[in-house]
Amino acid sequence: MAETKIERYLIDLMLTYRDLGDNMWIIEDEQHSLNGVVVVYAHPLVIIRVLVMHAPEENKLELFTKLLELNASDVVHGAYALENNDIILIDTLEYETMDFEEFRASLEAMSLALTEHYSILSEYLPKTK
Repeated sequence: MAETKIERYLIDLMLTYRDLGDNMWIIEDEQHSLNGVVVVYAHPLVIIRVLVMHAPEENKLELFTKLLELNASDVVHGAYALENNDIILIDTLEYETMDFEEFRASLEAMSLALTEHYSILSEYLPKTK
């Protein structure tokens, strides 16, 4: 059962999370730099995703180029993607073959990307006056 496997992994990783129902969980764990990370089981996949930022009105081309460069050189699992006007970090795992190590590696890579790339991506946020 999906809930059992995924929840067992979340518990074993000692992550703070909430069960949202419908095979969906949200990780709210600042200690592990995994705030707002959503885990969804949609047979046959486990989808792990987080909102990184809204795409700015200015400098979109430069930002999208930077995201593609990071995907190619620095994102270990998953990739940055554009969904509507939101930039997300997303990874997909095949549920049947997913083991604890692969699930952990995906979350650790996401945490690393979120912390390591913050200073780079924050330069594209609108400047507040």
